[in-house]
Order: sequence, then structure tokens, then C-alpha cells
Amino acid sequence: MSATAVLRLPLSTDLSGFVKLLERMQVPHRVNEEAGEQVLWVPESISADVLSLYQRFPGGDPDNHLEVEAPPVAMSRPNFLTQVRQTPATATILLLSLIVAAVTLLGDNLQVMHWFTFLDFRVSGNYVQFTPLADGLAAGQWWRLVTPMLIHFGILHIAMNGMWYWELGRRIERRQGSINLLGLTLLFSLVSNYTQYYVSGPTLFGGLSGVLYGLLGHCWIYQWLAPNPAYRLPRGVLVMMLVWLLLCLSGLVSMIGFGEIANGAHVGGLLIGCFTGLLGGLWARRKLAV
Repeated sequence: MSATAVLRLPLSTDLSGFVKLLERMQVPHRVNEEAGEQVLWVPESISADVLSLYQRFPGGDPDNHLEVEAPPVAMSRPNFLTQVRQTPATATILLLSLIVAAVTLLGDNLQVMHWFTFLDFRVSGNYVQFTPLADGLAAGQWWRLVTPMLIHFGILHIAMNGMWYWELGRRIERRQGSINLLGLTLLFSLVSNYTQYYVSGPTLFGGLSGVLYGLLGHCWIYQWLAPNPAYRLPRGVLVMMLVWLLLCLSGLVSMIGFGEIANGAHVGGLLIGCFTGLLGGLWARRKLAV
């Protein structure tokens, strides 16, 4: 299903009402910012119908009960392969996570896993001996600063992290592009991994959760400063993830059997994500004011 740009409008035009109308009608769409304009993309087969709908209801349906005669629009959402093609960076990170999960047997194959950990290590009897960080970097093993995000310990671990990365990563990739998402992912991984190492010392840790809190903080602050439908998270999602963070920090989650939680990675990821969201939101507001 190919997409086409049906509307190109100034950034000052409020599209939020019309976007809500499309969401209620389950019309596949996305909004991007390109060359100082906001661009509405829809499947090519329904572009004329969406344009006609905008001409009739540019402000959407503010009363939430207006009777709108829906155009003959295909109501099905883009299939999975279409979504993968639209957000290749998100799909690539998830694919790499699945590959690493398979080759490391979800953390059980230590002979393979040591290539992805923050610190190299070797097992000597019942002990794990870690290589100092400085020695690893001196040997050129810079990839270790980010690759722990690909390690997962158990099906539930990778399933939950993968689900949230798919949800948050696609939002950022559609709004800011694939290169920006990859850059943010690597930055969030670097900061969250180093924070966890600084807090806990030489230990085995991994997972996308530090990156996820970075993506969450980015969307949260960006949307607060420069509202955009792509970054509008349900309030319950934000509250749930922040409450979960507080529960993890309290130690309660570990006490009830969830194992050790990488709290340093979560906090570090959230803080750097809020910072990038602040920079991105302020930049978007500046462009809107010009």
C-alpha cells in the first residue's frame, strides 16, 4: 500500500481536530514535518476521499457527536509488512534484539553473550571475572557501550521491551525520521548503560528498557513543548511507566520475584530522553514561530 501526501499546510495550522476525526474513522494516516510544513500522508487509494473530507471538516469534529457521512475509505489499518517498510529503523533494532536473543539463548549461552555485555568477562569456576572498562575500550571494543540493549533474559523480558519499542520507536521515526531514531536509540543506550555501570559496578545487565525510558521522556517533553499528534501518548501510559519506575526504585519489584532491576539504566534513560525532548521541542517551537 503506497502512501501519498494529501495535505501540505503551514506549521501554524492546527490539524489536531482533523487528525482526531481520522482516528475515529480508523483511517490510516501519519503526519510529518517537511521543509517547514506539516504533511498529511494517507494511502494513495483514498487520498481523494480524505481531501474531500478535510474540505468539509477542516477543524474535525469538536463536539464529538457530529454526524459525518464517511467517504468510502478502506477502514483496515496498514498491515504489518507495510508498517515495517514505513519504519525500517524500528524494525531493524527489534530484529537485532531477536537475533541476539536467539544466539545467546536469552542469556543462557555465556560464551556468546560476553561479546555483547558492557564489560567483557570470563567464567572461572563459580566466579565471573570482568575485564575493566578502560582495558576493553583500549582494545577497541567500543561497541560494548551500546550493545547491552540487545541482550534479554527471558521471553517476557524481550516481549515487553519489544512491544514498547515498537510503539514508541515508530512514533519518533515517523515524526523525525529513521536516522534520528537510530541516533537517539544509540545515545539512550550509551547513557543508560554507563549509568547502570556507574551505579552497580561490574555486573551483567541488558535489555532495551533504558532506551524505552529515553524514548518515553523524549516524546513526553517534546509533546509538552510542541504538541504533535505523533507524540500524543495516552496519559495512562505515561503514568503507568513512571509508577513502574518508582516501584522498581523502591525495591518492591525485586522483592516479589522479578529479579534484579536495572534502575540506573531506567533513570539515566529517562533523564537523557527528557533532555533530548527539551531540545527537540524548543527547536520545533522556534521553527513554528518563524
